[in-house]
Amino acid sequence: MHTGGQILVECLAAQGVTTAFGVPGESYLAVLDALYDSDIRFVLCRQEGGAAFAAEAWGKLTGTPGICFVTRGPGATNAAIGVHTAMQDSSPMILFVGQIGRNMRDREAFQEIDYRAMFGTVAKWVVEIDSADRVAETVARAFATALSGRQGPVVVALPEDMLIEQAASHPAPRIVPPQPGVAPGLASQAADLLAGAERPLILIGGGGWDDRAGLAELTAWAGEAAIPIAATFRSQDLIDNTDPAYVGDAGVGMPPHIRKTIEEADVILGLNIRWGEMVTDGYTLFDAPVPRQKLIHVHASDRELGKIYQPVLAIHAGPNAFAQALAGEARGPGNARPARLQALKAEYDASFDLPPQPGDFDMGTAMAHLRAVLPADAILTNGAGNFAIWPGRLFKYGPHHRMLGPQSGAMGAGIPAALAAKVADPARTVVCFAGDGDFQMTFQELGAAMQADAQPIVLVLNNGTYGTIRMHQERDYPNRVSGTEIKNPDFVRIGEAYDMHAEKVERTDQFEAAFARAMASSTGALLELIIDPEAITPRRTLSQIRGG
Repeated sequence: MHTGGQILVECLAAQGVTTAFGVPGESYLAVLDALYDSDIRFVLCRQEGGAAFAAEAWGKLTGTPGICFVTRGPGATNAAIGVHTAMQDSSPMILFVGQIGRNMRDREAFQEIDYRAMFGTVAKWVVEIDSADRVAETVARAFATALSGRQGPVVVALPEDMLIEQAASHPAPRIVPPQPGVAPGLASQAADLLAGAERPLILIGGGGWDDRAGLAELTAWAGEAAIPIAATFRSQDLIDNTDPAYVGDAGVGMPPHIRKTIEEADVILGLNIRWGEMVTDGYTLFDAPVPRQKLIHVHASDRELGKIYQPVLAIHAGPNAFAQALAGEARGPGNARPARLQALKAEYDASFDLPPQPGDFDMGTAMAHLRAVLPADAILTNGAGNFAIWPGRLFKYGPHHRMLGPQSGAMGAGIPAALAAKVADPARTVVCFAGDGDFQMTFQELGAAMQADAQPIVLVLNNGTYGTIRMHQERDYPNRVSGTEIKNPDFVRIGEAYDMHAEKVERTDQFEAAFARAMASSTGALLELIIDPEAITPRRTLSQIRGG
């Protein structure tokens, strides 16, 4: 006989869990006690939002569900931001939430929340375990749900009296999620549609890519067929950006050549993507419900097929299986397509040539240096804000680089993601890009990084403003600045307080040496970069700073 808390930890170990993130709470003390005797590492975070962000990033990076533990009520509400991010990013994650005792339900007990109601629209499944003898069953289903179809978050509520209840139970075997295969003939039909097109395009994204082998085969096939590939928002690391077939990303502030390519395409393969706001540029690039472009939509979840736009060919298949199946279909490059692909690739490459930026510190020059010196397996993380353009658009992701950025547009995600990355693989270089406002959402997780001996390099881009909001504000309400200017603390002293190497970089010519010192630090580093607020404004969008 074991307690519900012990059974839960045994089940996690059986599923291969090595690490969990969380903030302690009295509602799940029985789980913390069971973790004491296990080999699962509990990374102690400082706030539940940071813990949930870290778990989401773990799921995205490793392909296994990120595990997060938080207490009831305020702990759960704080963690909601990570659940929402995991849903929008299609990242496998399981949030375990302590809950009031079963005999107190529906009385508005201390910190009581109906988690099914709270998380019902932002999680794949929400459940409360009523009995210790159903813990093993529920945990197995939670893993299966998080990993199957369109991957995403699951929320499991744990009544505190259930966690001390005794039961005889055994963990389920490790979950191997089913991957829908490609029905006979469908890959050939897709290949025929693409090969017969004059202006085809492949859009890739989403979660659930087992490894990069299928993507490498797909990329090689697209190159031979002279079909350009673009990534969806913050999915640039799925493909080697130096490959001749890769032409850029269809994300926020979509590059003009990508928007034009989508508008003019006659056939588009959407592989493992959602037709969301970013890839459709606010749902303006396609006619609903039947676009003028012929759409081939492939997704592991049948619920995504025909959800917004009706494709001419809908294929319910896993991304890995379909990529390999399509790569097995030999097709020629067509007559005009090679020149078109070369022209698009040239436009993508030219986007890295920036004119000098305003102010004493030129972020474009800094990014050129990072492209030259970062290791081939570096991990870049970021939260949300205009500053995220730099790692998103001005870095070329090779086959082993990884990008951990929130498609949900959540500020504060970068530092917890960097924590998760360093915990997952301490030997890899992890660089977090954070705006000054973004940094102050979750910088307390540098304490978790210090305690876990998992300190990244943090670049704080300080322009003294909530830049994205200020940009929209000046566009819609010019010369009426309200609520967007920030009075900042001493970021260098904050970095030093967390035992990091820290320094302020005010001029471009200081960056190379400062970054070398950051790379050499054994306790991570924080570099405060003083950015001119005019670097990106309503009058100076990314296309304009490129001279477009």
